[in-house]
Amino acid sequence: MGVADLADYPWDAVAPYAARARAHPDGIVDLSIGSPVDVTPPVVADALRAATDAHAYPQTMGTPALREAIAAWYARRRGVPGLTPDQVLPTVGSKELVALLPMLLGLGPGDAVVHPRAAYPTYEVGATLVGARAVAADDPGEWPSDARLIWINSPGNPDGRVWDAPSLRRAVARARELGAVLASDECYAELGWDAPWDREPIPSALDPRVTDGDSRGILSVYSLSKQSNLAGYRAAFLAGDREIVASLLTARKHLGLMVPAPVQAAMTVALGDDAHVAAQKEIYRLRRAQLKPAVEAAGFRVDRSEAGLYLWATEGRDAWESLERLADLGILAGPGHFYGAHFTRHVRLSLTATDERIAAGAARLRAVAS
Repeated sequence: MGVADLADYPWDAVAPYAARARAHPDGIVDLSIGSPVDVTPPVVADALRAATDAHAYPQTMGTPALREAIAAWYARRRGVPGLTPDQVLPTVGSKELVALLPMLLGLGPGDAVVHPRAAYPTYEVGATLVGARAVAADDPGEWPSDARLIWINSPGNPDGRVWDAPSLRRAVARARELGAVLASDECYAELGWDAPWDREPIPSALDPRVTDGDSRGILSVYSLSKQSNLAGYRAAFLAGDREIVASLLTARKHLGLMVPAPVQAAMTVALGDDAHVAAQKEIYRLRRAQLKPAVEAAGFRVDRSEAGLYLWATEGRDAWESLERLADLGILAGPGHFYGAHFTRHVRLSLTATDERIAAGAARLRAVAS
């Protein structure tokens, strides 16, 4: 198994629906891929520009300032105190880490990689690359005995599911029972909407309520793409088990997986500035408040979606039929087929369109409901 065994890139199948949506007299409302459309915060862009004299190779482990900023951010924003610089590591975006982690951990045939039932497809891609078996299971009781890497995603993409602290605690206990690494993809953790996540922070797998201060076997993965509009910077990081982080650092040095020096400088500033994160969350909150009732008025049921960047919706028919209906309204969504075999009647709608396009899409959905 390897790269040659990967299926065609799934989003290519959406192209006909995109063409149909673009034919709408008022243009397309593209809610398919969660790529940020808002400006990169000036304080972050300024830091990038100031660091462009990057003549030396960057540090794979990250600069001391960046590692300290990551640890401080976990303490301040995620309720995870006490991380040391050797427990954190910057990555070239989070997608490369998701895809490469099974390889970096030394997994192969005979091993299982567990991922959520409604899942970002790259978890399965990572298993395929090393010849491991991908298993879709949310219940820790269903995680198989040959699991060596377990991915959880909180808040989930596409479904917005949040794992509370007791649930995370059970997941950690089961992973340790199996001798597996638990990797928690937490990239949307600043975007909580429904109670209780509108009032309290979404917990990390490294939260002391989960770990009792013992990060053994646990990794938390995070990205600045959404909360800071840095998708184009490829700015992400992981934290957790000191020995695993050291092993990953060694492997990444051999592979040349280095975050560019100007990006490291920008990340350091972004992690220290909470104001722009709050402002961006408010932008997404207003878009969601406009789009969600319109989607429901048009006959869709929105499932979960209590946090994160998407609405996970169904009208009880095959997702490709829903895509066709939406495309006739000039709206492009993502089909549930891309997120596992269990959700072929759902579509994913992103909040990453401009205010004007969100308003246009909501108006079109309300119009068909009237």
